[in-house]
Amino acid sequence: MKFSPSLLAVLLATGANALGQNQTVSLTAGKGLLQLAGSGLNGQILLSANDWWGVLRVAEDLASDVGKVTGQNLTLGNWMAGGSGKRDLSAENEEEDRNAEGERDVQGRDVPTGPNGGGAGEGGTEFPEGGHVGGWGWGGSSTNGPSGTHPPSSSGHNATKMGSTGTTAYYNFNAVTSFVNYTVGPTQNFTGPTLINNSKAQTVIIAGTVGKSDVISQLISSGKLDVSAIEGQWESFISKVVTDPLPGVSKALVIAGADQRGTIFGLYDVSEQIGVSPWWWFADVPVRKAAGVWALDTIKAQGSPSIKYRGIFINDEQPALANWISANYAPGKYGVGYNHYFYSHVFELLLRLRANYFWPAIWASMFNVDDVENQPLADAYGIVMGTSHTEPMMRATNEWNIFGTEYGGNGQWEYDTNNASLIPFFKYGAQRAVPYGANSLFTVAMRGSGDTAITLTVPEAIEVLNNVVAEQRLILEEVFPETNITDIPQMWCLYKEVQGYYETGMTVPDDITLLFADDNWGNTRYLPLANGTSRSGGSGVYYHFDYVGTPRDYKWINTIQLEKTVEQMQLSYARQADRIWIVNVGDLKPLEIPINHFLDMAYNTPQWGYDSVPTWLNLWATREFGSEVADDLSSVVDRYGMYAARRKYELIDPTIYSVINYNEADAVLAQWATLATDAQAIYDKLDVAARAAFYEMVLQPVLGGQVVNQIYIAAAKNGHNSVQKRNSANTIAENVLELFKEDHNLTQRYHDLLNGKWNHILDQTHLGYEVNYWQQPMRNVLPPLSYVQSLETSLAGNIGVGVEASNATVSGDDSFHANSGNTLVLPPMDPYGPKTRYIDIFARGTAGCQWSLNSSAPYVITTPSSGNTGGNGVDTRVFVSIDWSLAPMAPNSTTVNIDITSSCANNTWGNYPAPNVQVPVNHTSIPSNFTGFIESDGHLAIEAEHTSSTNEVNGVSYITLPGHGRTLSGVTMIPVLAETQPAGKGPVLEYNVFTFTNTSVANVTLHLSPSLNQNGGGFGQYRPLKYAIAFDDETPQTIQFVANVTSELNNPDGWNGAVSDGVWGVSSGNSTTTSHNLSETGAHTLKIWAVEPGVIFQRIIVDLGGVRPSYLGPPESFRAGTDTVGSYDGTNVLGVKVNSTI
Repeated sequence: MKFSPSLLAVLLATGANALGQNQTVSLTAGKGLLQLAGSGLNGQILLSANDWWGVLRVAEDLASDVGKVTGQNLTLGNWMAGGSGKRDLSAENEEEDRNAEGERDVQGRDVPTGPNGGGAGEGGTEFPEGGHVGGWGWGGSSTNGPSGTHPPSSSGHNATKMGSTGTTAYYNFNAVTSFVNYTVGPTQNFTGPTLINNSKAQTVIIAGTVGKSDVISQLISSGKLDVSAIEGQWESFISKVVTDPLPGVSKALVIAGADQRGTIFGLYDVSEQIGVSPWWWFADVPVRKAAGVWALDTIKAQGSPSIKYRGIFINDEQPALANWISANYAPGKYGVGYNHYFYSHVFELLLRLRANYFWPAIWASMFNVDDVENQPLADAYGIVMGTSHTEPMMRATNEWNIFGTEYGGNGQWEYDTNNASLIPFFKYGAQRAVPYGANSLFTVAMRGSGDTAITLTVPEAIEVLNNVVAEQRLILEEVFPETNITDIPQMWCLYKEVQGYYETGMTVPDDITLLFADDNWGNTRYLPLANGTSRSGGSGVYYHFDYVGTPRDYKWINTIQLEKTVEQMQLSYARQADRIWIVNVGDLKPLEIPINHFLDMAYNTPQWGYDSVPTWLNLWATREFGSEVADDLSSVVDRYGMYAARRKYELIDPTIYSVINYNEADAVLAQWATLATDAQAIYDKLDVAARAAFYEMVLQPVLGGQVVNQIYIAAAKNGHNSVQKRNSANTIAENVLELFKEDHNLTQRYHDLLNGKWNHILDQTHLGYEVNYWQQPMRNVLPPLSYVQSLETSLAGNIGVGVEASNATVSGDDSFHANSGNTLVLPPMDPYGPKTRYIDIFARGTAGCQWSLNSSAPYVITTPSSGNTGGNGVDTRVFVSIDWSLAPMAPNSTTVNIDITSSCANNTWGNYPAPNVQVPVNHTSIPSNFTGFIESDGHLAIEAEHTSSTNEVNGVSYITLPGHGRTLSGVTMIPVLAETQPAGKGPVLEYNVFTFTNTSVANVTLHLSPSLNQNGGGFGQYRPLKYAIAFDDETPQTIQFVANVTSELNNPDGWNGAVSDGVWGVSSGNSTTTSHNLSETGAHTLKIWAVEPGVIFQRIIVDLGGVRPSYLGPPESFRAGTDTVGSYDGTNVLGVKVNSTI
C-alpha cells in the first residue's frame, strides 16, 4: 500500500494515538457521541466473570488506562443474568475458596524485588479480507477451532470466587515439583480482578469473548450484536456502539472478540487510542491528560492478522539485561532471576503490540525452571510460548546442562549416541506444556551442543534429525492423546546448516511449520517456492535485530533501518512465509522502535508498503510524543536508521571512512552533528515528563552513535596528522580521550534516568573489537593514538603543507611523494566536478609563521590566500576554486602552480625548498542538448533512482525504495513474484552519461543491497540473484553477484564484506564489477536490468581511471538538466556542508 500525504493527514486527524488503526473513540466531545469517561462520570466496563482470566485482566488495564488519561478509573462490573446476583459457576468456573497461600497477585505487581507497573494499549485496523493465515485452528481457547481441527486446549484454569459485593477471577495451575520427572504440586492461582456484582455504575463499555462470555452471548441471542464478520476468525474483534444493549443500559460501546486474544486486542485498541502507549512501562512514555473519552458512532470489524504467530526472542541477554534483572529481582535457584514478575511486563507489552508469541531468554536462563510460575502466567495472559531454534520440546538449553545427567547415558547432546536419555528429556518438556497446550508451539528437531552444527556428515545428520522428529512426534501424540498430531502446533527452524539439510533433500512432515532463518544480518536466505506454499504447516521467518557471531557481534543499541525491514518482510509475505514471524531482539531495550515496527508489519503487512516508513514513523512519533514534534521527530529517527545501518557500530574502526578522499569522513560527521542538533532541539521542546522516554528511544542512540563515529574518525585523523607530523595530532588525541569520557557519560545518564530504573541496560561493550574476531571486548577500549613531539620543530620547518586526496606533505620527505620533492598535486578541477578542492597549512614546530599563496593564473582562486599558523595561530584549510568565466575556453587542459611562502626563517623550510601545489584545470564542455551524468575526475557516480528513463514490460517494472540503503534509496523490480527476466528482455534502467576519457577498460561497480539467493532450491541455485549490464548496443553481461553456496555450513563468497558494508560491491570482492570498452568519448547510455526480483540497486560507480578509495564512493556526478555549473557542489557523497576547520 502506498501512503499519500492525504492519507497520513486522515490517519492523524482520526486519532493517530492508535498507530495506523481506524479509530473507535475520541478525546474530543461531539454531537451524539457516547461519553465513556470524564466530567465526573462514574462509568464501568461490564464483563462476565466466566470470561478468560486474561481478558478480565486486560479489562482492568483498560479501566486503569482511562484513569491515567482522565483522572478517574472505570470500574469493572459483573453481568448477572436476570440481575439476581446469582449464577451457576459450575464446571470450568467452579466457585471455591482458595488457599491464600496459593494465590499470586500478578495484577497489582507491587513487587518489592523489582520494578512495578500497570497497563495500556495498541490499536487495530480493519482487514476486510483478513490475512492469509491458516492451520492449527484455534489458539488461546479451550474450544475447538474451525471444522475438522481439534487443537490442544488450556482448559480447567479459570475459576471465580463470589463475595458479598464482587466476584474475583482466578487462574488455577499446578506448578511442577521436579525438573527431571514430571510431577506437580497442589493447586495455586494467580489473582485477577474483582468484578462488582450488581454495580450501580453507568455501563459505558461491554466486553467479552464470543462463545465464552455470558454477556456477549446475551447480546448475540437478543439480536443486539451481529458477530458474523468475525466469528471463527483468529484473533478478530468487533467494536461498535449499541443502543439499548441490556435492560437499564441506554447505549454502550461493545467490544467482542472471536477468541481470547481477539478480545484482548480489542480492549487494548481503546487504550492506545486514548493515548496510553504500549511502551508506557518499558520505555516510560507518559500519558497525556484529557477531559474525557467518547465513543465514535462507527463499526470496526477487525480481521485476522496477516501473520498468525508474531513475536520476539530475547537473546544474547548478557551482560545488559542479565545485569538489570539481577539488580531488580531476586536471584533464581540456578542463576539470574527471570521470574514471572519480570515476564508479566513482557507479556503485557507483547499484547499491547498485538503480538502473541514469545521465545524467552536462553543463555543464563531456563524459563520454566527460573520460576515455575512463568509458563502458567504466559498461558493466563494468552501468550503462545515457544523455545528458540536450538531448544526443542519446550526445554531450555541449560536444562540439559544442569539436569541432563539425571537421565543417565553418556551425558552428550547427541541423539545418535544418547537417545535413551534425550527421549525422556524431550518427553518431560511436552508433559510440562500439556496444561497450557492452547498456548504452546513446539520447536522440534535439534542442533548440536551450544547452538552449533551437529558434528556428522550431511547424510548422517539428516538421518538423525528425521529420527529425532519422528520420536518427538510420537511423544506429542502420547501426551496429547485426544489431539491429532497434525493439529499440534510444531515448528522446525531451518537455521544455518539445517537449511542446507533441507535443500539437500531432508523431508519435513507437511504439518510442521518451516521457519526460515535470515543470515543473522537481516537478509533472508530461503523463502518458499510455489510448490512449498501449499504445506498445511506453512512457513515463517526468524529474523534478527541483534546477533552474536561472525563477522562481528551487534548488540549494543538500535542499528536497524526500517526500510530494509519493510523490503525483506514484504518479500517474505509475498512468498507466503506467513505462519510465524519472530525476531531476535537481544535485551529488548533499546530496540523499542524496530520491535514496534516489525510487529505492526506482522499484524497488517499489506498496510505497510515499500514507501510506508515515513508515515509509520510520523504516526509513532505522534503517539509517543505528540503531533507538535512528529514531523521533526520522524525525520530524525528515519535519518538515524540510515546512518546507524551504514555500518554497525561494532564494525567501525579508523580505516572505514576516508579522511583524505571526497571529504567523506567530515561529511559523515556533519550528518551526525545535524542529527544531534535536531534531536536535542526536540528534546528541549518536550515536557519534562516525556524526556526520559525520548532519551531512551531517540536522544541516547543519536548522541551515542555520533560519539562512536567521532571517536573512530578522530582516531583516523590523529593517525593521518601524525603521519604528516602535525602538532594537531596531539590535540585530536586529547579530543578522542574526551569523546571516550562522553561515551561513558551518555551511558551513565541513561542508567541514572528515573532513579536508576534502567541501570545496566547499556552495560554492553561496543568499542575496541579485535581485528578478525567477532566476540565482544571485555572492556571498552580506544583505538591506538599517536603523539608527536611538540617541544621540537620538524626538520622541514615550523609549518607544512598537505593537499586533498594525499597523505604526502611538503616541504620535507615522506613515503607518499618523491624524496626532496617540493610539489604536491591536487585532484583535477573542471566545471562538472567539485566546486572546491583544499590545501592544508598546518603547524609542525614551535613557532608561528605568516604564510601566503600565490596562484600563477588569476582564475585559480585560493580562500584565504594568507594567514598565520603555529604559535598562537591555528591550522588553516585553504579552498581552491575556479572562475570559469576567466579560464581558457573549453576544451582546454592546463596545470596551474600555487607557490607558498612563509615568514619563518626568511622563507626557508628547514633544509628543503619552498612548497608548491599544482592544480590540473580541465575546462570541458558538453553539447547543449545533453541531459544526464557527466564525467569528472576520471569517474561517474550515480544514485540508482536517478534514471534517465525506465519502462514496464508485461507488468514488470521498477520502484524506488525511499530511504533504503546507505546514501539515498534503493531501486528494485516488482512484482517480487515476477518470473526471470532474461538480459535485455525485461524492464530496463537507463542512465545517460557523457565521458571525456578514452579507455578500453571502464570498470562499472554497482552497490547492491546485501540480499541473498533466497529463491529456493539447491542452496539458492534455482534462481540466484542476477543483473545484466551494457553500454549502448553492447551485448549485455549477465552477472550472478551472489555466489552459489556449495556447503550447508557456508555463506556465499564475499558475504562477510557485504553484511559489514551493507552492500555488495565494496569489500565483498569484485562480483558487482564489470569492464566495458569506452574508447569512444561523448554520450553513452548505460543500461541495467534486474534479471531476478530481489536485486536492489543503490549506487553505480563508473571508474574511468580516477576513482579513489572510500567507503561510500565518490559524490554523485553532475547531472545536466538538473544541476547547474556554479551551484553544483559535488564535494562529498552525502551532499552536506562540512566543517571548514581542520
